[in-house]
Amino acid sequence: MDDLDRKILGELSQDATQPYAAIGQAVGLSPPAVHERVKRLRASGAIKATVAQLDGPALGKPLLAFIHVDTVGWGKTAALMALENWPEVEEIHSATGDTCLILKVRVASPLALEGLLSQIYDTQGVRGTRTYLTLSTHLERAVQAEVSTDLETMAGIK
Repeated sequence: MDDLDRKILGELSQDATQPYAAIGQAVGLSPPAVHERVKRLRASGAIKATVAQLDGPALGKPLLAFIHVDTVGWGKTAALMALENWPEVEEIHSATGDTCLILKVRVASPLALEGLLSQIYDTQGVRGTRTYLTLSTHLERAVQAEVSTDLETMAGIK
């Protein structure tokens, strides 16, 4: 992946519906060249899918929460991974530290969150949870293609 690929991905992450001509104009390539690069990026797996980013409150799910799930053992059991089938669960992450899994969930109300937590507690292998409600969201976006080359320098690694 080169800098042009990253620029194309940056354009697509802002608006995946824009025509190749507009992307080409933004990155300095012809539309057919952009099309070929996008096909290659899809084939390589760099572009996993093209989806609509939905608004939780507009869909009746204004409450965003992160649930830390403590489990018996490693925690990646079939029963726990089946949480991916619940429409309220947006993300599931294995984690280090004092929790095994972190779930990102959106629900309609505190009562709906209570029902979801009840179902999680009833899942085999769950020992406990800690839930963090968001008050407001300042940044929410997909993975970004750009790379900050000076982060290691800023951290004193180099």
